[in-house]
Amino acid sequence: MADWVTISALASAGGTLVLAGATFSSVKSANRAARVAERALLAGLRPLLLPSKLDDPPQKVGFSDDKWLMVPGGQGAADVSPEAVYLAMALRNVGTGIAVLHGWRFYPERVLGNMQPTALEDFTRLTRDLYVPVGDVGFWQGAFRDPAAPGFAEAAAAITARQATMIDLLYGDNEGGQRVISRFSMLPRNDGGWLVAAGRHWNIDRDDPR
Repeated sequence: MADWVTISALASAGGTLVLAGATFSSVKSANRAARVAERALLAGLRPLLLPSKLDDPPQKVGFSDDKWLMVPGGQGAADVSPEAVYLAMALRNVGTGIAVLHGWRFYPERVLGNMQPTALEDFTRLTRDLYVPVGDVGFWQGAFRDPAAPGFAEAAAAITARQATMIDLLYGDNEGGQRVISRFSMLPRNDGGWLVAAGRHWNIDRDDPR
């Protein structure tokens, strides 16, 4: 004779197992959908900075001591005085989110081999908020103001000698994430200006695509 108690227990256990499987599948699917939605949201906020185009309008860049530089499209500008070394670059944001600039690191020469990004602790933090809108132009600016500092002498010598230099920029999205380090070169032009070129981009808060 059938043991209905055992059959009922087995049926109940089987139903519970099926329900657990369905719940697990549903949760897994929901998590996958949430990850896809998060990636889509982040992609919509992601900035990427390049030099502006040569036919973009010039950027008028002011410093705290009332020093002004006019930076043509696709170019940089520099000026050396006994008290300060001024630097600026015209930029364009080709990404999908607003770029917020965090810091910079100047190199008095151009390094082409074994390139590594600047360590985060070695960046000079910006003293003002600089934003580059999506699909629009903006600028970066920096200055050396301590003539006794080694960086001042190196920058002044490089600019005065009109040798190629490099600048790493640290920036991210307007939510404070998706930080990127982009490496730019400032190359001397025959007309006395500086051509800006982008070399490498490193992701800080997510995997690199390469």
